[in-house]
Amino acid sequence: MTNPETVRTIVGIIGNIISFFLFLSPLPTFFKIWREKSVQSFRPDPYIATVLNCAMWVLYGLPLVHPDSLLVVTINGTGFFIEMFYITIFFVYSDWPKRRKILVALLVEVVFMAVVILITLLGLHGTKSRSLFVGILCIVFNIMMYTSPLTIMKRVIKTKSVKFMPFYLSLTNFLNGIVWSIYALIKLDPFVLVPNSLGSLSGLVQLVLYATYYRTTKWDDDSTTQTEIELQSSSSAPQA
Repeated sequence: MTNPETVRTIVGIIGNIISFFLFLSPLPTFFKIWREKSVQSFRPDPYIATVLNCAMWVLYGLPLVHPDSLLVVTINGTGFFIEMFYITIFFVYSDWPKRRKILVALLVEVVFMAVVILITLLGLHGTKSRSLFVGILCIVFNIMMYTSPLTIMKRVIKTKSVKFMPFYLSLTNFLNGIVWSIYALIKLDPFVLVPNSLGSLSGLVQLVLYATYYRTTKWDDDSTTQTEIELQSSSSAPQA
C-alpha cells in the first residue's frame, strides 16, 4: 500500500514544477521592458503584491509555524526571488516617481511582515495557534489577489473575446489549483486547500469562458492593451 506521505510529497513536487512555470509567465512582459528600456504603461502593483504573498506563505510553511510544509516553502521562496527580480527590472527602467512608490510599497511590506513575524513567534505559542493566525492572513491575501482574474473574466464577457486570456495560462492555473488542492487534502490543510480550491474554480471558469467565446474572438484585432496582457500574466501567481 502506498504511503500517503510519499504521495503527498510527489504531488507537492508536481505542484512546485507547475507553480514555477507560472511564476515565469510574466517574463515576456519584462523582456519587453528590457528591450524598450522603459516600463511603458506596465504597473509594478501585481508583482509587489505577489512578493508579500510569497513571504507570507514562506512564513506559514516554516516548521515553527506549520510543520511538514517544506514544499510550500520551496516554491514560495523561489517565487519570492523571481518576483523581486521582476521588481528590480521595473525599478531600473522607471522614473523617480515610480521608483519612490515601489520603495514605499516595499517598506510597508517589510514593516508588515516584521509585525506578523513578531506576533507569530513571540505572541503565539504552539504551531496550532501560529498556523491559524498566519493561515488566515494567507487566505485573505490570496482572495484579494483574485481581483486580477475577475477583471479579465469580466472583460472577456463584455468583449466576447478571449484574445487577452491565453488558453495555456488559464489551463495551467486550473491544474495548479487542482494539484495543490489534492496536496492539501492528503494531509488536511484547510489554509492551503481554501485558496487553491478557489484558484482551480477560477481556472475552470476561465476555461469555460474560453470555450464559449473562442469563436467570437477577432484574432486579427490589435486592440488588446498592455494592461490587459499584464493583468493576465499577474493573475497566474500560484496560491501555495
